[in-house]
Amino acid sequence: MNKKILIMVIIPILGFVAFDWITGLSDEDEKINDDIFHITLADPELYTNGVYTKEFLIKSGTYFFRFVPNGSSPEILSIKLIGQNYVFEENFELVGIPHESETAKYFTWKYEGNKKITIDSLQEISITINPNGNVRGSVSVDLIR
Repeated sequence: MNKKILIMVIIPILGFVAFDWITGLSDEDEKINDDIFHITLADPELYTNGVYTKEFLIKSGTYFFRFVPNGSSPEILSIKLIGQNYVFEENFELVGIPHESETAKYFTWKYEGNKKITIDSLQEISITINPNGNVRGSVSVDLIR
């Protein structure tokens, strides 16, 4: 009797998991945060004359910059976007946030600045990332929808 109840509980769960896997229903959150552009700048060879530049196609919509910095990341990270009918410039400032536990003091890091952009139409965008001399400090830069 207990085996029948257990089987009756497990079968619907397995069915839901299989349905979710086939349809990708749980991927909806990932689709909302569409990664339009990504680069991890951790190697000085990625820069030309001290800056990183790349072109990519972007659709109309609202986008946000997301960063993964650390203590060695550039103190000022200058980002410029130039398109056919769009210009964006921002100097993002690295800010350390101190935290204390019972045994240690440590920092987490974030970039402050205007992280929101709005694109009016489909266009080719050129992104220029200038670490202002710090080509050895690593940082990941994403542009997400």
